[in-house]
Amino acid sequence: MEIHNKTMEIIMSIAVYPGSFDPITNGHIDLIERAIRIFDKLIVAVAENPGKTPLFTIEERLDMVKKTTEKYENVIVDRISGLTVDYVKQHGASVIIRGLRAISDFEFELQMALINRRLNDEVETVFLMPSLQYSFVKSSHIKELASLGAPLEGLVPDIVMKKLQEKFFGNS
Repeated sequence: MEIHNKTMEIIMSIAVYPGSFDPITNGHIDLIERAIRIFDKLIVAVAENPGKTPLFTIEERLDMVKKTTEKYENVIVDRISGLTVDYVKQHGASVIIRGLRAISDFEFELQMALINRRLNDEVETVFLMPSLQYSFVKSSHIKELASLGAPLEGLVPDIVMKKLQEKFFGNS
């Protein structure tokens, strides 16, 4: 039996995790940690979504995401506007990361994945499920809880908790 040596080509795998991150939660952080175990580099793309009215400005959201992910060497935080599939290809990536908390997320996320595949069939969507403790954490719920003064420990990073208190109660 003859064995041939083949030249190994090392290809860096890059994924993009897009979202509004208004605000970033521990559920998002959980997905980031899962994604960086799979991919060499992860771009957390903070979206400027004209269809949504965010609580935090794009600059505030970028700042919070950067501060909460700075400990991860292979995470880059960037701003995104326009089509996600275009952004993915422009940045040398081939995968979009999306989180699925519950069956209710699946229909919307499946539709988006199929639309993205229609726009560019070279871009794949990978769905990741959060840890059970974050399966109910949603940014809109966090904002509502924060506006009512509910405790947020364990649901959002400390920097986010502070920013939410400042937004709703003016505490610094």
